[in-house]
Amino acid sequence: MSSPGSVHFQLLGDIKVFADGRELSIPPSRKTRALLAYLLITGAPQRRERLCELLWDVPDDPRGALRWSLSKLRGAISEVDGVVLNADRERVALEVGDASIDLHRYSQLMDNPAADVASLSEAWKACQQGLVQDCDLPRLQAYGAWLTRERLEVERLRVRLARRLAGMTNMPADEAVIWADAWRQDAPHDPEAAIASVVARFNIGQMKEAKALRHELGLQFQSMNLPLPDWPDEAPQPVAPVSLAATPEEADRALRLQQRVRFASAGDGVSLAWASVGDDEAPVLVKAANWLSHLELDWEAPIWSPLYRELARARRFIRYDERGCGLSDWDVPEISFETFVTDLETVVDAAGLERFPLLGISQGASVSIEYAARHPERVSHLILFGGYAAGWRHLASPQEVKEREAVMVLTEAGWGRDDASYRHLFTSSFLPDATTEELSWFDDFQRRTTSAANAVRFLEAFSTIDVRHRLAELQVPTLVLHSRGDHRIPLATGRQLAAAIPNAEFVGLESNNHLLLGREPGSTAFVDAIRQFLAR
Repeated sequence: MSSPGSVHFQLLGDIKVFADGRELSIPPSRKTRALLAYLLITGAPQRRERLCELLWDVPDDPRGALRWSLSKLRGAISEVDGVVLNADRERVALEVGDASIDLHRYSQLMDNPAADVASLSEAWKACQQGLVQDCDLPRLQAYGAWLTRERLEVERLRVRLARRLAGMTNMPADEAVIWADAWRQDAPHDPEAAIASVVARFNIGQMKEAKALRHELGLQFQSMNLPLPDWPDEAPQPVAPVSLAATPEEADRALRLQQRVRFASAGDGVSLAWASVGDDEAPVLVKAANWLSHLELDWEAPIWSPLYRELARARRFIRYDERGCGLSDWDVPEISFETFVTDLETVVDAAGLERFPLLGISQGASVSIEYAARHPERVSHLILFGGYAAGWRHLASPQEVKEREAVMVLTEAGWGRDDASYRHLFTSSFLPDATTEELSWFDDFQRRTTSAANAVRFLEAFSTIDVRHRLAELQVPTLVLHSRGDHRIPLATGRQLAAAIPNAEFVGLESNNHLLLGREPGSTAFVDAIRQFLAR
C-alpha cells in the first residue's frame, strides 16, 4: 500500500490516498472524486472548460461547481508534502511530485524486463479490481466514454501481465498452468492463450487433461467461427517467451505517461505549455507549433499519434502548444507571426537547448524558416513538411480573397457549435482521405483545442505570413517534404520552397492529405526520410 514517509494514490478499486502509511479522508462527492481521478490518470494540466464539459452538466454555473470541488480537494491534500493542486484562470493541474500512483507503476512494471514474478502477480491481481470503481457518473456521456476507454486499457494491461507470467522461463511448471489459464480467461478469443493452456498441461505430464482441453477449446473456437489454434505436438515443450512489445495503443499510452508538461512565460506574460517525451540523454528533435495542437489530446489522435510515437522512439521529442491553443493561454493580447517566432524562442530557451534539429509542419514551416534565419547557429537540421513561404493575402486573386474571408466569417459563427459542419470546412481539405471516424475525431479536436475567436485570429495571422526574403539566407541543411496530392497547400508550393532554399532536398510523399494519417504509407516514408536525414 504505502510505506512511512511516502504518498500513494490508489486508482485500482476505489480511489484512495495514503500518506505516511495512513489513509487520508477525501471528499465523498462522486464528481469531486472523479475530478481527482481524471487529473491523476491524465497526468497533465487541464483547461477549466474541458473539466466543466466533462463533469458538470449544470446549465447555470459549472465553473462555480468546479471551484467548489477544487476547494474540497485542496483541503484534502493540503497536509500531503510534495502534492500541490494548482489552479489559475484557465487551467488546473495536480502536481504529485514523487508520489506513487498504482496504475502508472504497474504500467511501467510491465515494460520492465527485470520485473519478477511476485511484482507481476501483484500487478495482475490489482488490475482485477477495475479502475476507480466509486467514480461512475452515468449521466455524463463524455466522462463515461473516457472512463470506459481507460478501463479497457486496464483490462489490456491485465491480459499482457497474465501473458508475460505464463511465458516466464523461471516459473514452476505447475504455476505456469495457473497463469496460462488466467491469460486464457482474460483473452478467451486469443489462440495463443488457448495454446498456452494446453502446452502448460503437457509440460507437467497431464496428457489426458491437455487433450480434453484442446478438444473443448477447439469446439469453442468453431462455435464462434474463429480459426482453430495451431495446436502443438503432444511432446512437452516450453511456452514461448513473451515479447514485451506493446500494441500501438499501449505505446501511445506509455508515451502519455512519460510526457512531462511544463510552462514557460513569453515576453508579454502569456503562459506557453511545452512538453518533452523520451530519454533526456537522447538526441533532441524540436517541433514548432502549428494549428492545431493539444499536448494531452495529441496522444489520443488516430491521425498523428503514430507519427509522434515514431519520432519519439529514439529521440527526446519536444513540442508545444501555440498561444491561444491547447494547454497554452487562450486569452492572449496578440496572435501574430512575430509571436509565433518569439514563442518558439521562449520554449527552446526554457528547454535549455543549444543546438537542435527543427521540424516545421504547415505554417510551422514558415515559423521554423524565420527562426533558422535569425538563429543559424542553433539549428542543426531544418525539416519542413506541407509548408509555404507566403500566406494567401500575398498571392490570392480578389475572388479568392472574398472566399477566404467568407470562410473566416463562418468560422467565427459556427466553431463552437455541436454541429460540425463549420469545422468540416477545414477537415475536408486537411484530410480528404480520412475515414468517418478520423474526420469525427478531428472535428471534435478542433473545437476542444481553441475558441472561435482565436480560430479566426489564427487564420488572419496565417494569411499574412511572408518569409520569401529569408529563403536564400538559409545555410542550414534542409529537407522539404510535401504530399503530392495535398488539397490545402499544392505540391508546387513545396517544390518552389525547396528550390528557393540553398541545397535543400525535396521528397514527395504519396498522400492527398495536408496532415498525414498515421496509417497511410506516406507516414512511413515521412518518418524514414527524417531519420535518414538526421543520421547524416
